[in-house]
Amino acid sequence: MSVVWKDGSDPEPVHLSLFGWIRAGLRGGAVVAVIGTGLLAMYLLRLIEKPLYGLRRPLTPWITQGVCRLTLAILGLRLSVTGQQMQEKGAVVANHASWLDIFVLNARKRVYFVSKAEVAGWPGISLLAKATGTVFIKRERREAGAQVALFRERLALGHKLLFFPEGTSTDSRRVLPFKTTLFAAFFDEELRGWMQVQPVTVIYRAPKGRDARFFGWWGAQDMGPHLLKVLAQSPQGSVELVYHAPVAVSDFADRKALAAHCEQAVRAPLNLEIAKGAF
Repeated sequence: MSVVWKDGSDPEPVHLSLFGWIRAGLRGGAVVAVIGTGLLAMYLLRLIEKPLYGLRRPLTPWITQGVCRLTLAILGLRLSVTGQQMQEKGAVVANHASWLDIFVLNARKRVYFVSKAEVAGWPGISLLAKATGTVFIKRERREAGAQVALFRERLALGHKLLFFPEGTSTDSRRVLPFKTTLFAAFFDEELRGWMQVQPVTVIYRAPKGRDARFFGWWGAQDMGPHLLKVLAQSPQGSVELVYHAPVAVSDFADRKALAAHCEQAVRAPLNLEIAKGAF
C-alpha cells in the first residue's frame, strides 16, 4: 500500500467563504495565543526545572500536553484513542501524515520528537522544538556514534523518543516503507537488553464531503494554504491514535526485522480502513 508521490499539489484548492475567513482568523489567533502563552510558561518554568532536574524535565511536558490539547479543541479536531500507552522505557514509532501529528501525538503521550538537524535553524519552529525537548540529529554516518550516545542518555532518563521512520509526511492514507537506519541505534549494547518500541498508527478522518486526504500534507504543498483550510473547516474531521503492543528490541535479530514488524503494525489499521471503504 506504499506509494511515492510525484505530484505535490493539494487535492483540494483552497477557496474560503467569508465565514471561513472569519473562522480561520479567530482560530488562528486563539492558537497563536495558546502556543505563545505556553512557550512563555515553559521557558519560565525551565529556569527552575533545569537547575534541579537537568534533562529529565518532569514538569514542562505537562505544559506541552496542555497546549496541544487546547490547540486540537480550538481546531475542533476530535481525538480518540485505541490501545494502551507503553509504560516501559523506550521509543515510539508512528506514521507521518501532517504537521498536525505534532499536536495529536503530544496531546496523549509525553513524547520527545527526533528531528533532522536542519529544523533547529527554522525560524519560529526551532524555538518551539527546542523548548519542548526535541532531539536534533544529523543524518550522516560519521554522526552515528554521537546519535547513539544521545539516544542512550535521553532514553535512560525515561524519555519516550518518537521517530517518523517514513522520513517524510504522506497523504494520510498510506504508509511509506520504513527507513531502517535509526532502528540500528536501538541495538546498541547498552540499549538492546531493556529497550521497548511501541508502534502507533495515526488515522485521520476527513470532514464529511471533503477529500479523504484532507489532512495529508506531502510533496511540494505549501504550509500556508494547508494550514488555512484546516483552520477554516467546519464541521471538522477527527483523528484516532492506535497504540499497538510494545515489542522488545532483544526479540529481533536486527534493525531490518524490527523495522518490518513496526511498519506492518502501523500500516494494518489504515489498510483495514481502506478495505472497509471508510476512506
